[in-house]
Amino acid sequence: MLLRQLEYLVALARERHFARAAAACYVSQPSLSAAIRRLEHELDVPIVRRGRRYEGLTPEGEVVLAWAHRILAERDALRQELSALRGGLTGTLRLGVVPTALPVASLLTTPFCERHPRAGVSLESLSSAQITHGLAEFELDAAMTYLDDDTLRQVRRFPLYEERYMLLTPVDGPLGASDTARWSQAAALSLCLLSPRMRNRRIIDECFAADGATAAPAIETDSVAGLYAHLPGGRWSSVISHAWLHMFGVPEGMRVVPLTGAAHGPRVGLVVAHSEPESVLAEALVAVAREAGVRDALDELLHSYLGGRG
Repeated sequence: MLLRQLEYLVALARERHFARAAAACYVSQPSLSAAIRRLEHELDVPIVRRGRRYEGLTPEGEVVLAWAHRILAERDALRQELSALRGGLTGTLRLGVVPTALPVASLLTTPFCERHPRAGVSLESLSSAQITHGLAEFELDAAMTYLDDDTLRQVRRFPLYEERYMLLTPVDGPLGASDTARWSQAAALSLCLLSPRMRNRRIIDECFAADGATAAPAIETDSVAGLYAHLPGGRWSSVISHAWLHMFGVPEGMRVVPLTGAAHGPRVGLVVAHSEPESVLAEALVAVAREAGVRDALDELLHSYLGGRG
């Protein structure tokens, strides 16, 4: 049994299509199919349910796939540990990040690369569900996500910061001169918000409801960048996480106004899977996270934009 055969199986399970899996592995489809058939022969079990197209894995195939993830993860851990002994980490740290934490990911990735110049980072914007799957299947080394996510299992959690929600509104708008604003007042503005399927939006909808209001945004988007793209011009307001100020700041002609009441959200942190052996790259990122001071840096930034008002 060759490691390459296990890599092909993992790719096939991920892509659910022989041609796409072959392309992802940079081999021909006949080569990939032949390698998996050899794996079935060597293990003496059917792995793939075949019809006119890929139809999934057999029960035995699911067991083999789980072992394939584990074996390949152990191979990667061995390589990482040996590279560290040779004088520095090499390889690529696979980091998944929920979209609302993406604006602050550089607070970890930049010092990581500075400390380990021979290593790289592969950064993916993923949903909470995709992060849970990626950690469980050894497709991610670590993730930045909400720490109170009940779907996360067998992970270690390292808090980074707590979301703080602010109104971002035109200076010449109804609340532009206010020192603070109520959620119900914000709900009456022309709003641009993240889409309801995103965790951030569901949280702020709860905050609106707690103040007896319902937000009816004219524009909804599935990315922070898409939200910010609509804010210059003085027409729209939004409720933002203070963490987004690190990347996007405050557009010209707009002002940050603290929201009274439930203006604090859930904790965002770094999570790594409990695994044996541990990922050397993930542990190196944890070491960086412990020293990065992300929460203090974001609070300082917010204070500078509030001008001493919060």
